[in-house]
Amino acid sequence: MTRLFALVILGLLASTAAAAQPAPALEARTPAELRIAAAERALAAKPTNYEAYNDLALGLARRARETSDTTFYVKAEAALGKSLELQPDNFEALKLQVWLLLGRHEFAQALEKAKALNRRAPDDVQVYGFLADASAELGRYQEAIDAAQWMLNLRPGNVPGLTRAAYLRELTGDIEGALELMEMALQSTPPNETEDLAWLHTQMAHLELMRGDAGAAEARLNEALSFFPDYHYALAGLARVRAAQGKHAEAAELLRRRYEAAPHAENLYDLAEALERAGRLAEARRMFAEFETKALQESEKWDNANRELIFYYADHARKPAEALRVARLESSRRQDVHTLDACAWALHRNGRHREARRQIEEALKVGIRDLRIFQHAASIASAAGDRSAAVRYRREAMELSPNRELARAGH
Repeated sequence: MTRLFALVILGLLASTAAAAQPAPALEARTPAELRIAAAERALAAKPTNYEAYNDLALGLARRARETSDTTFYVKAEAALGKSLELQPDNFEALKLQVWLLLGRHEFAQALEKAKALNRRAPDDVQVYGFLADASAELGRYQEAIDAAQWMLNLRPGNVPGLTRAAYLRELTGDIEGALELMEMALQSTPPNETEDLAWLHTQMAHLELMRGDAGAAEARLNEALSFFPDYHYALAGLARVRAAQGKHAEAAELLRRRYEAAPHAENLYDLAEALERAGRLAEARRMFAEFETKALQESEKWDNANRELIFYYADHARKPAEALRVARLESSRRQDVHTLDACAWALHRNGRHREARRQIEEALKVGIRDLRIFQHAASIASAAGDRSAAVRYRREAMELSPNRELARAGH
């Protein structure tokens, strides 16, 4: 599941968190399971209750984030269809439709539908969240920032607005500001919302690692795992910490646990890379081969691993033409900074350094301070013959790495 979609789910759920209060006898269930059970009880009592179908769709979406099982999205879509069948044009279901479009990476269509809903209800906070999400994925960052600001203007301190504003601050290079907003979101989240708390701690760990504090990141991730044991997002974060500490064997084992909990192609790619860094080359080759097969099967679908597939073809399989083919496919859907980075790298591997440089500088123009993007920018600038820019970008990468040796090695 992409980080964006996880963020969207948080935004959808936060406004209705009170409905998920756990009954004492049901404390062993997760917040999503509680929400699903409550919706199913409401539907059993009144099968024509379209609002209960909306609640069921939300619960299923949340269960998808808890488990990383995308089949829950299919069930959520079915519940949403039933809601609209019972009550066509009901506003909550129409909002959920936009959420599904975002999940399918149909960002242009999601943006148009969100704009239509915004004209119908110009004070709906969630709709501004959709505007922010779709705009960010399409690379329209100022529009995304404006929408996130509207969320906070309309309802100061609301969690969906805070998390989106934090995400956008991260993308524009303000890591301290992003952490401050995430802390505010954390303090505003009810204690029974354990998965939301785990998610927020995991995102804060990601930000701590971005500013080079592996110790603070590890503390946050341990907090996340205390709220939600074996949480797949937290396991991935802890693996990044171990990799930054040079403990590649431990990182690989954490990523194996993550893949067992969330068996998606992109998670398999991370595991293969960790095995390679741990020196377990035969296992890494097998994992990469399995990754390629799985990623190609879903390359045309919304839940794909295309960005990882670009880097696999560019860096591991030595198939630059394939990297460029996938890059073109993915850039037809979104133009965010990470997609621009992947496309620039594919162009670079095909010897098209000037075009690569335009793409990577377009990404950096947003303000993002990301280790890998600076490393790519350095290599591309060097290949394009601009040595001073290459030195500058490599210095930026080293300043961001919690493990300077890792940055020097170009990982």
